[in-house]
Amino acid sequence: MTLRNWVRSAKRWYLGTSDRALDEAYRAALLVRAIENEHFDGQKVSAENSDYCDRVLAYFQAEVKQNLKTVKVRLAEFRATRGWLTEPSDRALSYDIALKERAAVVIEKLNFIDEVLNTYEPPQDDPKRAVSLVKVEPETQRPVLPTPTEQKPISKRPKSSPSIQSTTSAVSKTGAIPRSFLNTFSRVQQKIQPQSKRKVLEELEESSQRAFTSVRFLFLLVIVPLLTHQVTKNFFIEPLVEHKLFSAQNEIIFINEDLTDEALEELDHFEKDLRFKSFIGLAPEISEAEMKEKLKEKSLEIAQEYRHHSANAIANVFSDLCSLIAFAWVILVSRKEIQILKGFIDEIIYGLSDSAKAFLIILFTDMFVGFHSPHGWEVILEGISRHFGLPESRDFNFLFIATFPVILDTVLKYWIFRYLNRISPSAVATYKTMNE
Repeated sequence: MTLRNWVRSAKRWYLGTSDRALDEAYRAALLVRAIENEHFDGQKVSAENSDYCDRVLAYFQAEVKQNLKTVKVRLAEFRATRGWLTEPSDRALSYDIALKERAAVVIEKLNFIDEVLNTYEPPQDDPKRAVSLVKVEPETQRPVLPTPTEQKPISKRPKSSPSIQSTTSAVSKTGAIPRSFLNTFSRVQQKIQPQSKRKVLEELEESSQRAFTSVRFLFLLVIVPLLTHQVTKNFFIEPLVEHKLFSAQNEIIFINEDLTDEALEELDHFEKDLRFKSFIGLAPEISEAEMKEKLKEKSLEIAQEYRHHSANAIANVFSDLCSLIAFAWVILVSRKEIQILKGFIDEIIYGLSDSAKAFLIILFTDMFVGFHSPHGWEVILEGISRHFGLPESRDFNFLFIATFPVILDTVLKYWIFRYLNRISPSAVATYKTMNE
């Protein structure tokens, strides 16, 4: 019974491919129209219809291009699967109320998609691009089609001559008054209107609210895991670990050999320091019994210190796990804040100059994948091993330094080539010039 339900669900999903493709194309077209309405007063996304800087305009154009590509791909999928994914029984049925409503929705979506596509790519005389929506009528009213020998040649619409087209395009592109003057006049007219002041204040208030929300969310991302780590470690985990594993009655002192070597070196250094001071007269001479007593006291002190160090390392593992859970919880319950933070960061990054972007990229690459980066990675790996109480392995450190920075450098170069070169080509040119 379960297999039958699974096969039925798979068949339903398979037959709904055309509708799903049309819905995705419609959503992408809605995103394009939303960008036009919010940032370009319902007009085409272009430099002529806005006063944004080149970087912001390039960002909007890239978004529109990506959505238009999605529209074309999904629309092609809709056309390809419309015919052979429909069950034969559905084709033979006449239109009832449900089918009429469904056809009306499909036609409405296709008209909206064509309207958006025609804004950026005017239709051409290509029959392959047209989506034919034939109205199905009852069989009694179907017209009798002539046989191939009786069909008349289809008359094509005469095309206008090249001279007329060039004249029309020239008139549409130029006018008696330059378009820049008209755009400037329209912007001045909008600014002197009474509601323009209110609109500017609303935009400023909205921008300040976004900035406040982003900073507060960043503060939460940092402070919540830190507080969780400190509270769980100091009040719950570390006292429990010290009481159960590293009390004075237990024999466990060190959790790895590195800590044992460090403790022995510290005790040896203490003994040599006492003997040296007594030999040069900085301290009174001590007998072997006094030396053994002092070494015993120092050994107990070192043992207590390294018990605490071992318990602290084990407590860090569980405390960091609790911090990671708290961080994931903040991320899951703050999806709206994440979107606001992403827009805030994008606004800051796109607001930087090309030289500033190139400076940050060079600083990041030289710090983590540059010539001196292996020393920094050694310090980071040593700190991580001490934090979790792991024995330090030089072979692992060398292997990590030989592979991870190379992978990171490759990913960064691909990001520069794939995304930054499309969004801000001038920043890439500045980066190459500064890097040389």
